[in-house]
Amino acid sequence: MDRGNCSSVTEFIFLGITNNSGMKGALFTIFLVAYIINILANLGMIILIRMDSRLHTPMYFFLSHLSVSDLCYSTAIGPKMLVDIFAKNKSIPIVGCALQFLIFCIFEDAECLLLAAMAFDRYKAISNPLLYTVNMSSTVCSLLTAGIYMVGFTDALIYTTFIFRLCFCGSNVINHFFCDAPPLLLLSCSDTQVNELMLFIVFGLIELSSISAVLISYCYIILSVLKIHSAEGRLKAFSTCTSHLTAVAIFQGTMLFMYFRPSSAYSLDQDKMTSLFYTLVIPMLNPLIYSLRNKDVKEALKKLKTRRWF
Repeated sequence: MDRGNCSSVTEFIFLGITNNSGMKGALFTIFLVAYIINILANLGMIILIRMDSRLHTPMYFFLSHLSVSDLCYSTAIGPKMLVDIFAKNKSIPIVGCALQFLIFCIFEDAECLLLAAMAFDRYKAISNPLLYTVNMSSTVCSLLTAGIYMVGFTDALIYTTFIFRLCFCGSNVINHFFCDAPPLLLLSCSDTQVNELMLFIVFGLIELSSISAVLISYCYIILSVLKIHSAEGRLKAFSTCTSHLTAVAIFQGTMLFMYFRPSSAYSLDQDKMTSLFYTLVIPMLNPLIYSLRNKDVKEALKKLKTRRWF
């Protein structure tokens, strides 16, 4: 296709979550509350881990970066989505759309890989606790996290470039509330087979490596736990993994449902609801899962409350 025909679209217009004016007030209130809880919970988790010396361990180091990822990709989408509920003009420049998609992809990929790193951390802590601080030193954790962000950025940059090199010469109305891959591919007047293949290869590689790392780590964790003689010891060892397993199941299950279906199975209206879940609900749930089910975090919160009272 002649690239000169691609210049007709300079902005995209979102259809948003709903056109039902009677529901807008209720939806705005619900999503605003969810976004505020998301911001406060994740910022609170980051600050708490920084302030309490008992939480200066590899597990909480990765957890603080998980909160950073949740904050970044939900903030790339949430404020614009909230404003658009009542806005008459739900437009976004094509450059802004590309930037929103890039940030979303970077931190979505980072979250996948951070969950895998946290599974590896739990394996090291349970299988060989005496050498845990050596195997998972601050240098190792920092290099691992830097690698995760580098992979996320590279992956996101590649796929964003492929998406926005397509021709958008027809309708510029996106049946969504943010710039995501499936609705953008539907708008393109180019052949999108290469992009669909790239979606499976690039995102698929991240998902496959992340899920494989989690499964392999937990196989070794189970073998290590079975070697513990006392039932109380086995329960205590495995209880440190329950919060992580819950977070992995929710996040990875949603990602697999969203992006790894045949194109014939896509329903944009259904996908908008799924997208709301992983852009607003999951980032809000992660710090709550770790704080409600974690004794160390509860103790750190009590200590912080006592310090503020005095």
